Amino acid sequence: MEELIHIQKTFEKVIFINKKVSNREFEDCVFKNCDFSNSDFSNNTFMDCEFINCNLSMVNFTGTSLKTVHFSNCKLLGIQFNHCADFMFAVSFSDCILDFASFSNKKMPKTRFLSCSMKEVSFIVTNLSNSVFDNCNLENAIFNDTQLKEVNFLTAYNYKIDPEFNPMRKAKFSMQGIPGLLDKYDIKIQ
Repeated sequence: MEELIHIQKTFEKVIFINKKVSNREFEDCVFKNCDFSNSDFSNNTFMDCEFINCNLSMVNFTGTSLKTVHFSNCKLLGIQFNHCADFMFAVSFSDCILDFASFSNKKMPKTRFLSCSMKEVSFIVTNLSNSVFDNCNLENAIFNDTQLKEVNFLTAYNYKIDPEFNPMRKAKFSMQGIPGLLDKYDIKIQ
């Protein structure tokens, strides 16, 4: 990863823990079975990239551009996605562990979260319009002033969302998820 620009490359089984990589561009690259935990990836650009079976826990993405980046079966504990560059920010996740991550203040409509653990994830002032949370564990996730218009929560679980503080016109919920919308009222639904 010494070069400044990487196009259509595959990085496999790279162990790069507690290291710094910055001011690099990765376009149409694939990262497989890599461990980048606790590394500083600030001020990089990832465009049309895919991370598969990677550990990115606690990676610093400050100022980094994530433009159409897909994470599959990755460990992303504590990632502050809110520090990423806003321009063209587009990510998607499948079978990932995103516990303690933050997407605060991000505009990320149409984002797909598929079978992810999202415990204590922060979605404060986030635009998630038309997004999908398919089979996601949202235990203790924070939704505050979050745009949830037409979001699909049909198979999501363990969420607690206050409809008074999160616009959610035409959002979809299952009957089993209704208690998560009424939690603050301390009522029993049977």
